[in-house]
Amino acid sequence: MSPDTPIEKISRLNPLHKEALERIGYKTARDLLFHLPNRYAFAGQFKKIGDLAVGEEAVISARVLKAEIKKAHFKKIPMATATVEDETGKIKIVWFHQAFLAKKLHEGSYYQFSGKVTERSGSLYMTNPTIGTGGGSWYDKKQSVFADNGSGFIDGSLIPVYPETKGLTSGWFYHQISKLLTDSLLDELVDPLPDFILKQFNLPTLKTALVWVHTPHRESDALAARKRFAFEEVFFLQLERLIGRREYQGNPSFSLEVNKTGLKKFFARFPFAMTSAQTRTIEEIFADFTKNKPMTRLIEGDVGSGKTAVAAAAAFAAVSAGYEVAYMAPTEILARQHFESFIKYFEYLGIQVGLMTGSECRKFPSKISPKEHTHISRPTLLKWVASGQIPIVVGTHSLIQKSVKFKNLALVIIDEQHRFGVMQRANLTRKDHKDNKVPHLLSMTATPIPRTLALTIYGDLDLSLLDEMPAGRKPIITEIIAPDKRDLAYEQIREQLQAGRQAYVICPRIDEPDPTKEMAIMAKSAKAEAIRLQEKIFPEFTVGLVHSKLKPKDKEEVMTDFTDHKIDILVATSVIEVGVNVPNATIIVIEGAERFGLAQLHQLRGRVIRSNHQAYCFVFSEAKSAVSLDRLKALVKAKNGFELAELDLSLRGAGSLSGEKQWGLSDLGMEALKNIKMVELARTEAQKIVATDPELKNYPLLRQRLAGKKKDTHFE
Repeated sequence: MSPDTPIEKISRLNPLHKEALERIGYKTARDLLFHLPNRYAFAGQFKKIGDLAVGEEAVISARVLKAEIKKAHFKKIPMATATVEDETGKIKIVWFHQAFLAKKLHEGSYYQFSGKVTERSGSLYMTNPTIGTGGGSWYDKKQSVFADNGSGFIDGSLIPVYPETKGLTSGWFYHQISKLLTDSLLDELVDPLPDFILKQFNLPTLKTALVWVHTPHRESDALAARKRFAFEEVFFLQLERLIGRREYQGNPSFSLEVNKTGLKKFFARFPFAMTSAQTRTIEEIFADFTKNKPMTRLIEGDVGSGKTAVAAAAAFAAVSAGYEVAYMAPTEILARQHFESFIKYFEYLGIQVGLMTGSECRKFPSKISPKEHTHISRPTLLKWVASGQIPIVVGTHSLIQKSVKFKNLALVIIDEQHRFGVMQRANLTRKDHKDNKVPHLLSMTATPIPRTLALTIYGDLDLSLLDEMPAGRKPIITEIIAPDKRDLAYEQIREQLQAGRQAYVICPRIDEPDPTKEMAIMAKSAKAEAIRLQEKIFPEFTVGLVHSKLKPKDKEEVMTDFTDHKIDILVATSVIEVGVNVPNATIIVIEGAERFGLAQLHQLRGRVIRSNHQAYCFVFSEAKSAVSLDRLKALVKAKNGFELAELDLSLRGAGSLSGEKQWGLSDLGMEALKNIKMVELARTEAQKIVATDPELKNYPLLRQRLAGKKKDTHFE
């Protein structure tokens, strides 16, 4: 056996296994070895059933009252279910895709179950726990009762718990990986980290780390192994970013002299005064424009801090010098909004602005109505963009199609840049110019990012912070509303609506859940809530509905009606999360708030800080777990997105910042971001290597590792 041995030669695979392995891209023994545990269960830390709390990891010893095979209503998933008890109470257990376990559990017998406690319909559950009999040492392979379900273990053991996917359980991974931890196989793996780094930071070798991470006899072994893999991941990501930055900045770019007189007139048309943070950031951008290399800059600014105005100033400098600007946004709603904003910014200069999305193309001004924009065909827009006739083009992913050619593209602006992949960004900044010049790159994000994450993920970008809000903006009043306080909240909302304000109501899902389906998310749906609010709660006001399943034309019509105040209350899903700007909307209600990540909640809340009116955010939640409540309290407590990001990192870890995996990092890499010292050390070492040997000629193993990493990574 070698690291390249196919998995089908290691294990007998059923169709479900094969499908799951193909889905996650695992083919060889090497892939399995680097499937690392995401946590460990301590077999000695038992709990009584009566003491269990939702959300915690626990080990219980209980007698099986009933075990049976079922098929879930939802997609007919085969599963095993059991009801178990101890002297303090009962709990239900379910294993999805592991129906065979029901036959291995004998009614009346005692077992140990290790897993996460969840809640459904008011009852406690354990989902996919590992199973032990307590009759053999976990480390003694001959005595182990480990099959496809779990492991036998005794007090004091550390049980690795692996990330699961449909068809592959934690137990399955342990069973396969345990076959691979042999000297003959591990000795064939080459450690990519140089010896001097291992010694300098006291990191275990690759072989030792793999043994310790999969079979730790002590907690310190597991921690040392995880530290090594976390450092390695952050180090290589830094190395990749820094080399990419050096390569990009090695190209010639456009020298843009700023027309200061024209810029002063441009700013004078803004309905607000620039903050000192905006002024500082604009000066940093203009300084980049005069250098003989392309700018690579990220603006990180809280919701409502004025990033679009800064981007408009950068665009003004480019078009005034006779060049073109491409502005890429993650959604059609946001692209149309930026299109309309840029029309207002540049109309007085007679500059044409184009819009290109997957569903439409537009141009301003229209020949027929010079004060309005008009729909045009894609070929026509492409022709005018290629000739330089339309110097500003706003769009979605459509801008990176090969058919899109610019005459002299000098500036690329990417909004919410973590929503785009590295290769997508590269496609937009490709060399199209006849002199091989590349455009300046300005990225922007309103997503709260901890400092360590910014240093790691955006290691190839200079960072500008918009850490100041426009004058007159009042902090949003955020309240967590318990189920029995809804009516009081509705009265507060009614008062604001009667005063002429508008409101958003955000729901976690579009349609009503099917109560007959297993694991259906029992959360409020936008469609049903819109009807309820219109008929029972706010019949005197107009309620509208928008969600991702609407056609673009219908979506735009609803948003226009809301902007024009033909709609008082807009019920929506998180489709309005990013960038939607309706200054008169000063109230947002978030239903099922515990189902959203903190960054997403912050983005949603930011929809109502677009004016100097007092804004309100009502967080409707039925969360009972302490973890969920602490997260929501952090939303109330944090004064801004930067503070919120650090709060959430300390509460739950970076992997939970968005409510789902993001940023292209593993769970282990995300957890490493809690350690600012580790991130800075990894960054420093990567910087030293790139500064002295940018092509890694003296580090063939580093070069080989990076070559294997080249792929389109989406940072979300």
